[in-house]
Amino acid sequence: MTPDQIAVIGLILVMFALFAWNKWRYDIVAVIALVALVALDAILGGETSKLVEEPKRVLEGFGHPAVVTVAAVLIISRALRNSGVVDQISRSVMPFTKNQIPHILSLSLVVMVLSAFMNNVGALALMLPVALKTAVDRQRSPTILLLPMAFASILGGMMTMIGTPPNIIIASLRAELTGEPAFGLFDFSPVGGLVAIAGLLFIVLVGWRLIPAKSHKKPGMESLFQIDDYITEISTPDGCKWIGKTVTEVEEACRRKNDPLRLHPKGRQGSAT
Repeated sequence: MTPDQIAVIGLILVMFALFAWNKWRYDIVAVIALVALVALDAILGGETSKLVEEPKRVLEGFGHPAVVTVAAVLIISRALRNSGVVDQISRSVMPFTKNQIPHILSLSLVVMVLSAFMNNVGALALMLPVALKTAVDRQRSPTILLLPMAFASILGGMMTMIGTPPNIIIASLRAELTGEPAFGLFDFSPVGGLVAIAGLLFIVLVGWRLIPAKSHKKPGMESLFQIDDYITEISTPDGCKWIGKTVTEVEEACRRKNDPLRLHPKGRQGSAT
């Protein structure tokens, strides 16, 4: 083996070790690997090494259309969440959660459709609270809901060009290598859609039954929230009139202060604004 081959294999092994260690974020590990690759190229001889042919172009990948598109998809994911579209879909799913198989099918189907137009992880994260809440309401194990949803998010990403980063890269490479127009948004749908539907049917009818029975634990109400998300700390200056007051007394004082009838003692006819 050549020194270049040994260096590449060693760098890959170190990357996998850092990923498995899970101490640093995966994007930080990727940047470290990129910097290490350039450093190894310089150490092994620069011009004689073939690890990096053009060091000046090392960072060009950050400007690749695939990277920009993935960033845009993440923005769209956040917009869908903030606009309340997903909440509306979630309310529509609730009637289908009475029986177990429709419960799994409805959640997995929504995740699959969402992941076709947004980031897979984002689609799964949006539906995760719905899955946990309905699991508590129906006294079912979250495991038989979450694993099918995870696979459904992967299957849904295959249906469109923006559903998963590999599709975006392939679409761009087609234009660069063949000179033909890049794949369109729904060019992947005929194949990806059939595979996604077949995979979804397998997950709903068979796949969840393969989950070990010992992991089918019914959830408690504590699974719906983390207490850290509901803790607020307030610092008060010396001499503040709130010191020594209870929360109820502070809330009552704030309510009286913002009461429109208190601000206008004489009152008005009609509604106050």
